[in-house]
Amino acid sequence: MKARQGARRDFLSVVENCTRALMDLYREAIIDHYKHPRHKGQLDDPDIHYRDTNPFCGDEVTVQLKVVDNVVVDAAFDGKGCAISQASASMLMEEIIGMPLAKLKRWGKEDILDLLGIEIGPVRLKCALLPLKALKAGLYGLEDWPA
Repeated sequence: MKARQGARRDFLSVVENCTRALMDLYREAIIDHYKHPRHKGQLDDPDIHYRDTNPFCGDEVTVQLKVVDNVVVDAAFDGKGCAISQASASMLMEEIIGMPLAKLKRWGKEDILDLLGIEIGPVRLKCALLPLKALKAGLYGLEDWPA
């Protein structure tokens, strides 16, 4: 019985260490995307363009897409804000190139959280979801925010 409990403790310790290491990798990926964003900038003559802000913290994200035959062939974002909002935008742009618009319209909160790979608290959730919100508003043809 004691040997069994010891083995269980050892197993749980290994799982905890692996989980901690995985979370560290996800945090590193977020910091990397924040410091070295992918697809940040402007597209020439985008087919879809939408800008949105988070009024609670001031984060801003503009999403631009080039679309051919209802498939995203290029994507870019621009904006400013916290590491979570900007890394989320960078990761999202990488993920959506080559994706059909119909599939993108089905994207939701869980897809973004899966990309980020870490638990996001309620205060940061709006930051993480801002790029998705801008993307979906653009996909559904909502008008740009006034400048």
